[in-house]
Amino acid sequence: MKKIIIGSLIAAAIITTGCSKKNQDENSINGKIGGNIVVLTNRTDIVDTKLQEYKEAFEAEYPGTSVEFEAITDYEGTVRTRMSTTEYGDVLCKTSIQSMDLPSYFEPLGKLEDFSKVMNFTETSNPIAYNGTVYSYPLVATVGAGIVYNKSVFEKAGVSIPKNQKEFYAALEAIKAKTDAVPVFMNYPSGWTLNQWEGGLMSASGNVDYKNKIITEDAPFVPGDAHYELYKMMYDIVKNGLCERDLLASEWEQSKQDLADGKIACMVLGSWAISQVKSFAANPDTIGYMPFPFEINGKKYAEAQLDMPLVINKHSKNKATAYAWIKFMADKSDWVAYTESIPVKKGEKYPAVLNSFGELGVEYIEFKAAPAELEGVYDKMDKESEIGFWSEPEKKRIIDAAMGTTKESFDDIMNDWNKRWAKARVEYMK
Repeated sequence: MKKIIIGSLIAAAIITTGCSKKNQDENSINGKIGGNIVVLTNRTDIVDTKLQEYKEAFEAEYPGTSVEFEAITDYEGTVRTRMSTTEYGDVLCKTSIQSMDLPSYFEPLGKLEDFSKVMNFTETSNPIAYNGTVYSYPLVATVGAGIVYNKSVFEKAGVSIPKNQKEFYAALEAIKAKTDAVPVFMNYPSGWTLNQWEGGLMSASGNVDYKNKIITEDAPFVPGDAHYELYKMMYDIVKNGLCERDLLASEWEQSKQDLADGKIACMVLGSWAISQVKSFAANPDTIGYMPFPFEINGKKYAEAQLDMPLVINKHSKNKATAYAWIKFMADKSDWVAYTESIPVKKGEKYPAVLNSFGELGVEYIEFKAAPAELEGVYDKMDKESEIGFWSEPEKKRIIDAAMGTTKESFDDIMNDWNKRWAKARVEYMK
């Protein structure tokens, strides 16, 4: 990894170079580097292992510093609650707040134009900046969602990576008929795992303006629409018995082991999950990652999403050390390689686990941020309509209908979404 001078991004663009003694002791964000910082993390699985390696290396790099991790299971819910106070660590992963709220909680880190010169994915619908000022520092990007799969199961069933939905359903039927593996594991009780499907929205739409487009429509959720097609796939998998038999009995940690062991063929997850599943496998190379089986006019797409960018609590009493930690993780750690993520820095190599995306000609694209006059409207309409694109209730409703637990059809649910969406438009598109 190249070293980067720890200095102000407000005054200048990020510069790749060596670190001087002065830069090791000082930081333009409120003084000298030293003392203790608390780092909040969602990575409960590696807080006592890999993160300890980074802690030791950082403290050796900057004598007199101390890093304390606080691992949080329900990260989003817990941290959002704590953000109503001033006590939410010194460094933390950005929660899903709107861009206009960034200055209220986090320390400014530099100018967006400077970050964009050396980083990809800086101007997305999941913003790192507000009014041209950056508040969250990207380390890596992930594929919004794809399918983590066990190569051995696919080989046993005699199927390869499917290019489209027809091939996908045929592959799942073959796995069900020729192996003992669960074709697709839904992980219904965990709830948040169902939200991972929303990350496949770009694959199903191929339209960078999709989100800006549907806020102008009263009834977007119809056949051919990205949300419709994405969740119709979820519905059909359950309806046709291509998932676990007992949808009410599953557990996230065990599902990773079962996928690694070949008891499960595949699960819909962001690419962040690849390294986690591999850690359970006797042979990590058995675990692969494939794109969603959607084709848009003969082309395939995937969304590149920034994965938990780091931010500094604006109330932190040790911002210099907090910033030094962020720069250490970005420029001197092996986080990109360890997580097998998409590198944010321009020109860096993509991980081998994403080779199938390249072989199928997948194009990585991002949803465009809304124009200023529509900023935040998509999220507000989502909240007002109570559809909750990144919440679990409506996903469980779809699965309940597919199981026959309720009498609704899939189209009944989509028609209801359209009514609620149209009502929300009246409020936010006046």
